[in-house]
Amino acid sequence: MDSRELLQKIRENIEVVINKNSPLGDSLWQDFIDMHPADIADFLADISRTDMLSLYIMLSSELKSAVFKEMPDSLKVYVLSRLDQKDRLMILNSLQADEMTDLFDFLSDDELRTYLNLLNRTAREQVLSLMKFEPDSAGGIMDPEVFSLMEDFTVEKSISILQRLKPEKDVYQRVYVTDEDHHLVGYIDLQDLVLQSPINRISSFMKKNEYVVNTSEDQEKIAHQMVHYRLSNIPVVSERGIFLGAIPADTLAHVLVKEAGEDMQRISAVTPLKKSYFETPFLKLVYERSGILVILLLVGSLSGVILEAYESTLGVILYFFIPMIISTGGNTSSQTSAVAIQGMAAGEIRPSNMLKFLRRELCLGAVMGLILGVAAFVRVVATTGIYMYGVAISCALALIVMLSICLGSCVPLALKRLNIDPAFSAGPFLATAMDILGLLVYCYVSRMILF
Repeated sequence: MDSRELLQKIRENIEVVINKNSPLGDSLWQDFIDMHPADIADFLADISRTDMLSLYIMLSSELKSAVFKEMPDSLKVYVLSRLDQKDRLMILNSLQADEMTDLFDFLSDDELRTYLNLLNRTAREQVLSLMKFEPDSAGGIMDPEVFSLMEDFTVEKSISILQRLKPEKDVYQRVYVTDEDHHLVGYIDLQDLVLQSPINRISSFMKKNEYVVNTSEDQEKIAHQMVHYRLSNIPVVSERGIFLGAIPADTLAHVLVKEAGEDMQRISAVTPLKKSYFETPFLKLVYERSGILVILLLVGSLSGVILEAYESTLGVILYFFIPMIISTGGNTSSQTSAVAIQGMAAGEIRPSNMLKFLRRELCLGAVMGLILGVAAFVRVVATTGIYMYGVAISCALALIVMLSICLGSCVPLALKRLNIDPAFSAGPFLATAMDILGLLVYCYVSRMILF
């Protein structure tokens, strides 16, 4: 039985599983707790709150903590509010400081004060210090509980400290090294402690950090640099170079998924959601999406103004080919902007090669304009049998394709220079702009050639 079939069976026998008063209930419960915590969390999020809480309370302490970390933030808040003091304290103490900080963003002031009072002094200070940083900055996503060594330690002393502190601190393959004032000075690989002589000092074989970030740097930029340099974690320092923590690879994956989702929403002219889709209130979704569409509708109505101005120029035949012209311009601009946005996101298109990219796209636009112009000429002549209509429409289409590629490549780059997310230029915004400009070019070229 695969996981979906198992969860469906549990859903159909939820009361039996909760009560565990039959062999079937015991069997399904054992299968349920043997599942991955992420699958358990997804299942709990899809059932009623009453059944969810009943199942969750039955889990072991270890599994409660693991499942809690996989839950959506709104569900975490609900679960915490329903647990007794002992379980609540156990779960909060199992969280990393950065995980608690993310959770506390969803709490009311009264709930925040209550939960902070449950933490020990050290954990409370760590959480409060992280809450000073912007959520999307390096300081907001870093793990402050990172094991580090001092440069004057010997290998023998380092191993001794590592053995004592390992249960309390995260130890990555890359161990960061500081001076006596806690300034970051370099790093060593964990295997170095095995390969080096016990009497060697850390400073004698430590390496220089390839990339160090400040607490205020944006998480998206950091994620791209981690991919570029192929780093599994990155050290975070204060303005004075004090080592504060590190950003691990699992946080990198979370950031990349989050940023990709936000870009997809921006490309579709939707303001990125702060919460998941089902956690976002219905009226907020209506407001966010309809507002943008109303603006695009009003801007798109300029097409009617253009058609009215060129009414005497456009006959029945030219009107017939308007959808072909508009769709080609919108498709071309969206295709080009997607290439530009992806190239910038991957770090392939940079300020150093921006002009090279633009020249390449303009040449591409000329060739594609010629190809599509010829295709349009054949299509028009085959339909109407009038060569001059074919010439007018193919010339207009070639110019529209070149203009679409020019805007599709230049606008994202310009927005990037203005520190605006280039994803906003794609999708409906650029397509609407090209609908208007394409129609204007079509009408003007047709009048110039045919009249």
